[in-house]
Amino acid sequence: MTDDERFSLIISVMGYMPGSSVGPRDARIPKDLKMSAGYTPGVPRLGIPAIQSSDASMGVTNPGYRPDDEGATAFPSLIALGSSFNPELVRKDGEAIAREARIRGFNVQLAGGCNLARDPRNGRNFEYFSEDPYLSAVLAAEQVNGIQSQGVVSTLKHYSLNCNETNRHWLDALIDPAAHREADLLTFQIAIERSQPGSIMSGYNKINGEHAGGNHHLLNEVLKDAWGYRGWVMSDWGATPQWEFALRGLDQESGVQADRMLWGKEPFTDDLRDAYAKGKFPKERLSDMVHRILRSLFAVGVDKWGPAPKVDMDQQNAIALEAARQGIVLLKNEAALPLATDKPLKIAVIGGYAQQGVISGTGSGAVMPVGGFAGVVKIGGAGVMGKHRNLHLFAPSPLDELKRALPKAQFDFDPGYTPAEAALTARRSDVVIAFGIRVEGEGFDSVDLSLPWGQDAVIDAVATANPNTVVVLETGNPVSMPWRDKVKAIVEAWYPGQAGARAIAEVLAGHVNPSGRLPVTFPESLGQTPRPELPCLGTPWGSAVTIEYNEGAEVGYRWFAQKRRKPLYAFGHGLSYTTFDYKDLEVEGGDTITASFTVTNTGQREGADVPQLYLTSAPGEERMRLLGFERVELGPGEMRRVSIKADPRLLARFDGKSGKWQVTDGVHRVALGKSAIDLSLASESHLQGRQFGP
Repeated sequence: MTDDERFSLIISVMGYMPGSSVGPRDARIPKDLKMSAGYTPGVPRLGIPAIQSSDASMGVTNPGYRPDDEGATAFPSLIALGSSFNPELVRKDGEAIAREARIRGFNVQLAGGCNLARDPRNGRNFEYFSEDPYLSAVLAAEQVNGIQSQGVVSTLKHYSLNCNETNRHWLDALIDPAAHREADLLTFQIAIERSQPGSIMSGYNKINGEHAGGNHHLLNEVLKDAWGYRGWVMSDWGATPQWEFALRGLDQESGVQADRMLWGKEPFTDDLRDAYAKGKFPKERLSDMVHRILRSLFAVGVDKWGPAPKVDMDQQNAIALEAARQGIVLLKNEAALPLATDKPLKIAVIGGYAQQGVISGTGSGAVMPVGGFAGVVKIGGAGVMGKHRNLHLFAPSPLDELKRALPKAQFDFDPGYTPAEAALTARRSDVVIAFGIRVEGEGFDSVDLSLPWGQDAVIDAVATANPNTVVVLETGNPVSMPWRDKVKAIVEAWYPGQAGARAIAEVLAGHVNPSGRLPVTFPESLGQTPRPELPCLGTPWGSAVTIEYNEGAEVGYRWFAQKRRKPLYAFGHGLSYTTFDYKDLEVEGGDTITASFTVTNTGQREGADVPQLYLTSAPGEERMRLLGFERVELGPGEMRRVSIKADPRLLARFDGKSGKWQVTDGVHRVALGKSAIDLSLASESHLQGRQFGP
């Protein structure tokens, strides 16, 4: 392989988008090639295929690269998939995404978002699975496994601590290194072990003063040396300001035009070649970068592609529908749901563009469905992502789907334009279904947890006029719910994708028994969180900001347990139309904890439960850790024995001096329950003190 060929492989070029700020069509892209988020030329004489990538958090995205593309399946957001607690479902989601990537010629999918939801204001939390390291790792690994099973490379992203969006290019995330290993890095470590992703995408931010894409400690010492990762590290688009990142562990500069726009140069082209010529950049490192890229392409089978298998779009939609169903979380229910299907109820549907469709998150993860959006409302904002901040609506509408699910009911719709007007509609109805929506997305953090556009006031007025009110939320994060005590039921549907309206209607009508569980904690207020005030909010675009993640490894429910604070709704919480009971908890110790127990459906209808096993204390300290979970589907009266074996790292502390995990000798207490605060059975076991690693 020539040096020119080597250098061509360590960058990717963005496809042309009409009206884009990255400039005209790049001459490095062949004229007859369709556009993509990133193009890297192959080496035909050596059998090396070209690389074409696309964003893929919620399906194959197309932010203007291919105007003739008729659209892809819009799957639910990752936080909705996180609510399913169902690794098998997430794998099917990955397989489905890869099938649609194959027919477009995309052989790399920028998927596998597994940053922890540390802050409920983070605009990109909808693209991540949860606040818990183990749950996030297990689910992210299955999305990667699903994608790569189809011969398409998947990333895991964004390594690491890309946990807020405001001024993310200039954000310095500060954290104790040992705590980092026990939380965010453990997520990546377990996910890598379970899936062997072809690539890791680094984040925009700095970690403890050093850019994620040029962080020698995280990329070389931890990822490649300690964990033995064999794939390649790509940057995020516009996240490579210096050629020296190649010395610190970055293997590929992605979307070079974005770096030119932000930093005035493409560091891995002229600058890196110049350093190579002057002996500052060794040939051995260049070869290593190329070797890692090629190893992953060949390991996944990109070089063995034949004609792409035909995609059954009805089957794809069925997967999206089942994912939306399992992701819906019933937060509150005072005998209001399910709605009676055999009565001529007068139902008012209010707000949330429910007459048009369900909404999506914004940014690079937004998917245009087949046939286009049902509507687009431009919002805008500062920075390069401002023009992508739009409200996207997927058909069919919740109103239409509710009419199908409840054929005997009479429906009235009010847009929620004013509280007073909505209250008039509510007053003349038997039941009110009020939709609350919030658009969240890449490049932006929320200022607070309220619903925008006065929706909280509308819901409050509606519930005051008619207490028989059900609220359906379409959000990417927790919301404050000042009207919570006034309404009879609350449903969190997240961003449920193109089949979301049907899934919502099926749950409300009782055709589907809700089984989702919260993958994040809903706080009573921001005052309960580690950072009531977010330092970066309000800073002009381009400002250097610092966020101290002083909670360390105590993310989400762990923080609430440590501080003895009761949240609005706990991690793992979710109601059902049936009931479940746990009994006969047995726990064994030794090197790790193994627990077995019996789950029984004690209700009158089939349903799915998610029993959760937690560490509650270790010798010398109280410490909350999710050790395992199991989604169990049971018919009325049916029971099943479940066994969970804990990853020993969840029982240990990381010792930064030795670079190993340390389990303290002594008694460890565990509890089994329906959420992080609803724990019904407890036990304890002795663990042998030991060090292991890395």
